[in-house]
Amino acid sequence: MRGAWLAAPAALALAGCEGAQSWLDPRGVNARETLDLWLLTVWVSAGVMVLVTATMLHALFAARWRGGRRWRLLLIGGCGVALPAVVLPVFLVSSLRIEWPYAHHRPGDFVIDVVAWQFWWEVRYPHPEGGPPVVAANEIRIPVGRPVRFNLATEDVIHSFWIPALAGKVDMIPGRINSARVLAERPGEFRGACFEFCGLQHANMAFTVHAMPAEEFEAWLRREAGPAPPPATEEARRGHALFLQHGCGSCHAVRGHGAEGRVAPDLTRLASRPTIGAGMLPNTRGSLAGWIAATQQIKPGANMPSFNQLSGPELHDLVSYLEGLR
Repeated sequence: MRGAWLAAPAALALAGCEGAQSWLDPRGVNARETLDLWLLTVWVSAGVMVLVTATMLHALFAARWRGGRRWRLLLIGGCGVALPAVVLPVFLVSSLRIEWPYAHHRPGDFVIDVVAWQFWWEVRYPHPEGGPPVVAANEIRIPVGRPVRFNLATEDVIHSFWIPALAGKVDMIPGRINSARVLAERPGEFRGACFEFCGLQHANMAFTVHAMPAEEFEAWLRREAGPAPPPATEEARRGHALFLQHGCGSCHAVRGHGAEGRVAPDLTRLASRPTIGAGMLPNTRGSLAGWIAATQQIKPGANMPSFNQLSGPELHDLVSYLEGLR
């Protein structure tokens, strides 16, 4: 029984050492360098603590201090002066060697604009042929092995951009554009989140990062830049008409479908995203229907109202249309 009590905390601690949002399992240059600095700090601090503890125990329990004044001065000079004089510069030099995520732009960086809203993320990529930006939402794709510079802005309150497995946190402040420079070392899928309390649904403001081989990323961006495919079925065509009739296109954009809203997530490739609601729900037919009909029950405080006035057949047609946006 005692072993079980000891094993449970150990299992919980080890569970946080890897995963899509673990900073202890770095997959990017900045995250790895930051972890190395943290480990150096831990081990050096542990050594200092052992030394200080040993000195304290000796002072408390030794029968008498036989070193005399000379040894006391040596102890004060060694532990109080020499030790900090060595340790602190080590920490300073080690931290200065890290390329922090808010480093300045360098030639060759791939630039992506990220705008935070309550409570979702807008992502803007440069058009591969020089046209208007390619806009997505709550999902970021980056090329592996190429530095990516994120221009970070917010449309309402202070947010904080954080991809634990790739880089540290950078605040997003109204009226300013901050930057984060990220380099993914190998392909993978990672979870990002807002790290600054920004309102009622702060905890439900996540995004997914896909690090892809450079060739795959370029091919994806070319496909992403195109319009959404036309509705393929009669249900989808009726759903498209409902989408425009109920004013969804005044908030959401769907490239090539007559919807040009700019204050809600771009839905051009909605069906290709793994989640909806900024990471809240899996992107399934049932989740889409529930989100449309009961947005305020699922995510109270979101800017989208609940469309509970839709009939069952109308909701079916609207979801059929959204499922075709790939």
